[in-house]
Amino acid sequence: MTGPITLRELADIDVEIIKGVGERRKQALFDYGITSVLELLTNYPRRWVDRTNEARVGDLVTGQEALVLVEVRKVSKFTTKSRRTVVTVQVGDESGRLTAVFFNQPWRERQLKVGLQVAMFGKADLYRGVLQMSNPLVDLIGDRTGRIVPIYPQSEKAQISTWELATWVENALERCKERGLCDPVPSELIKRFELVDRTAALWGIHFPDSMVAKQDARRRLAFDELLRVQLVLVGRKRAFERDNTGIRHVVDGELQRRFIRTLPFVMTNAQQRVITEINQDLVGPHPMHRLLQGDVGSGKTVVAVSAMLAAVQGGHQGALMAPTEVLAEQHFSGVRKLLEGLQVPDASNLFGDRQLRVELLTSRIISEKRRELLRDLANGSVDIVIGTHALIQEGVEFASLGVAVIDEQHRFGVEQRAALRGKGGDKLDGKRGGKHDDKSAITSPDVLVMTATPIPRTAAMTVYGDLDVSVLDEMPPGRIPIKTSWVAGAMFESGMWGEVCDAIAQGQQAYVVCPIIEESDKLQVAAAEETFKKLGKAELKDYRLGLLHGRMSSSDKDETMTMFRDRKLDVLVATTVIEVGIDVPNATCMVVLDADRFGIAQLHQLRGRVGRGSIASKCWLVTSNPEESSPRIDALVESTDGFYLAEVDLELRGEGTLMNTMQKGASDLKLASLRSDRDLIDLARDAAFEIINADPTLKNHAAMRDELDLLLTPDEEEFLFKN
Repeated sequence: MTGPITLRELADIDVEIIKGVGERRKQALFDYGITSVLELLTNYPRRWVDRTNEARVGDLVTGQEALVLVEVRKVSKFTTKSRRTVVTVQVGDESGRLTAVFFNQPWRERQLKVGLQVAMFGKADLYRGVLQMSNPLVDLIGDRTGRIVPIYPQSEKAQISTWELATWVENALERCKERGLCDPVPSELIKRFELVDRTAALWGIHFPDSMVAKQDARRRLAFDELLRVQLVLVGRKRAFERDNTGIRHVVDGELQRRFIRTLPFVMTNAQQRVITEINQDLVGPHPMHRLLQGDVGSGKTVVAVSAMLAAVQGGHQGALMAPTEVLAEQHFSGVRKLLEGLQVPDASNLFGDRQLRVELLTSRIISEKRRELLRDLANGSVDIVIGTHALIQEGVEFASLGVAVIDEQHRFGVEQRAALRGKGGDKLDGKRGGKHDDKSAITSPDVLVMTATPIPRTAAMTVYGDLDVSVLDEMPPGRIPIKTSWVAGAMFESGMWGEVCDAIAQGQQAYVVCPIIEESDKLQVAAAEETFKKLGKAELKDYRLGLLHGRMSSSDKDETMTMFRDRKLDVLVATTVIEVGIDVPNATCMVVLDADRFGIAQLHQLRGRVGRGSIASKCWLVTSNPEESSPRIDALVESTDGFYLAEVDLELRGEGTLMNTMQKGASDLKLASLRSDRDLIDLARDAAFEIINADPTLKNHAAMRDELDLLLTPDEEEFLFKN
């Protein structure tokens, strides 16, 4: 082989080539999760110990966590009467001694031999006058004399020490020196973004000369991870634009102007800004593919209606797809109210105007009425249709679907979204108005996907990077903020129920949300039924209660919701089925039981069910422990700003994985962080646009294309795009 070594070559080299890796250590590495040299080199340290700056035993402060480098001096083990093993290890340095106690870790006796140099991390406490750490983290660092020592993730099963990993990594990097490592990022970009080269980055992440060198190395390798993600997303975005031609809609025409003039309120600056962004997409040659983020109550519907009216203005149709029948009916009712009396300018009409026609299509619309509606959709008599997934069923045809709006987009699979877009497809032949460019490309309707779950900007750019993003970050004037309180303990709960009863006595209504039980839908229903019975006999016995949960039939759910909306029920006891979209302006009280079982985003969505009318609303978050609230509960009490809460959520729960459906825990970006690398995400996105715009298929960036194929499976690439 000649030329610099590529990542694919490293991936094809078995770890047995590394000096000191025989059959036994090869099996241990396999158990650890490493089989190739590439996996060895990208198994990055989880922290670094600066030997010139580490804490000594004599500097430890009781009650505080710290890391010390110590020598093992004595090890003993015994078994308690309850058959628990306890391993006691005496360690120390020149400044003092420390006892480490390990409960139920009998293997520590074999691991920690007298004379070993180890790094210990834990909280020091005084026990019988002696400093002690219970179950500290331990890393065997051997006799490495470097100023900064890498500490690698440990595996109890594999029993590989951090110093062994460091030795093998060093051997691998030394053997790459002759040919050097391939660096696929253009040197001009590396220089402009002030990045170190890849060889320096791999040496610097494993064996830095200084903590600054380690930071520089991490920055470069994190950039590479983010660039790969952005290249996929930007590549897909540009491919979609290349392969699909759009309708050049007529925007800011008389119909849109009439709609805005007749609104019973003044639009916020954010709404005006977003409508302008959408109109710019609608007049362009490519179909719109835009995500509209807006907190509950920020006015997304007005923006969506404006976009659909642009389609109607040019002789096309608009469609709005919602995830549930309740939400579809609610949208239908709200949109019809907004558009009441609106006339469509029509030169072919004797009077110069015609009545705008808005219809509802769900599975409940059946028989003759359904046949008539489908016929009128196909012949173009219906201007705007609002519905559920019934819109994408076989037999539903549009004369000319121009703008498709998808609400609560995370509730739909990508196939359902694509199916709605496909309902426009090549039928958009321009006969009804609007201009088309490329006859060889597929003509697609413009798509606006909406979500009321705010997404941090970094996550939106990284997970929804193939969409343009618009944000409604301003609430309409006059909206009364919801007062949120944390409640724990019988006395406070009693006061809360008293306030709920007072509100009901004044003609208002309340929601009570039952605890989420993730293990079982059945248990969740049982908990809701039990809460319903308990409240009906005690705190809320004088009022009319309804029960709503996911196992009820659609008709029973709808009947209960209709009764609540019509004020035939005072209180709705429900599971999280009320999380999305239910709009009852008279409901002013929200009680969430066992609130600490819910995530921030879910609690914020639930809270958004109240505060929709002119009366000040309240939300109580009930937990069982009066001694301790949680950071999530504190954040919700402090703020009603969904975008602030989304950032807090990202901080608290970790970033989740980008490449599959896990939503919390370790990120599959090994080094890059959506929280702390905002500048790098911007740089990676700029770089991806620059590279893809000049070379859409990466024909002239073969090494980069090869790394994408190697490191992102087709499924992972597809998932990135689907999201």
